[in-house]
Amino acid sequence: MMAAQRTPETLIDRLPPGRGRLTENADLSKVTWFRVGGPAEVLFRPEDKDDLADFLRGTPADVPLTVMGVGSNLLVRDGGVEGVVIRLGREFARVEIDGTDVRAGAGAPDVNVALTCRDHGVGGLEFLRGIPGTIGGALRMNAGAYGREIKDVLVEAEAVDRSGNVHRVQAADLGLEYRKSAAPEDWIFTTALLRGTAEDKAVIAKRLAAVSEARSETQPVKSRTGGSTFKNPPGAKAWELIDAAGCRGLKRGGAMVSEQHCNFLINTGGATAADLEGLGEEVRRRVEQASGVVLDWEIKRIGRHAERKSEGAS
Repeated sequence: MMAAQRTPETLIDRLPPGRGRLTENADLSKVTWFRVGGPAEVLFRPEDKDDLADFLRGTPADVPLTVMGVGSNLLVRDGGVEGVVIRLGREFARVEIDGTDVRAGAGAPDVNVALTCRDHGVGGLEFLRGIPGTIGGALRMNAGAYGREIKDVLVEAEAVDRSGNVHRVQAADLGLEYRKSAAPEDWIFTTALLRGTAEDKAVIAKRLAAVSEARSETQPVKSRTGGSTFKNPPGAKAWELIDAAGCRGLKRGGAMVSEQHCNFLINTGGATAADLEGLGEEVRRRVEQASGVVLDWEIKRIGRHAERKSEGAS
């Protein structure tokens, strides 16, 4: 009698079930702002903090983990992402106000936090309206806009590490600097306590409107983009260096440097992740050649390259 053939073990077979949702070969291009990229080998959406901690404890140490927010400041490569991609769902998007204290889940969009603060008369967080991401991403990179950064309003944060341990730390312990933090790489932020000031709702609403108007006038907010592509070098502005290097409107395949704000890359409709990343690298090369300055990526690039050719820049 012939022995039954064993079915090869897949990654999802090695993972703890959890209470949240596990999905194999999840299409990430549908949830990134660039609308490009390959699939996640497995996508996990935890039900809550305890579910996340239990999942992390039970996940084998050799399985790569990647945390993803709303897919704004992110470029997923065409070959997809190996291991597990974790996306924080509804339970992590709560925003609660207590006086001038704001407790926001790491999955809460920055704009939602800003609008909730307006509705409760909490000022000082209007800058969040100008950041296309979530509170978790803002903590990881000390996101900022219009003269303020998350470190200016952060009191404390909570995170879960790879072993499932929960950490609650003060803002000063995170080593927040321009577009970076000293938080361990394996920490997944779950909540943040922010603090604003009591102000008139109408005054806050006026400042929010000004931020929104400024973004619309200076940034390609209606395009498939990922926010600011490169960090500002010390004493300089990335967009000015890019413009001076003749890169405004530069194209590669379906990717283009925005004519409106040349520190933004745009998917004009048919770009691949390779087009976008290749165009970004060409911009870096031309800026270095023209000014001697090496631009650092602000957009996070994850995943594997696919064996695919893209057109040259023009």
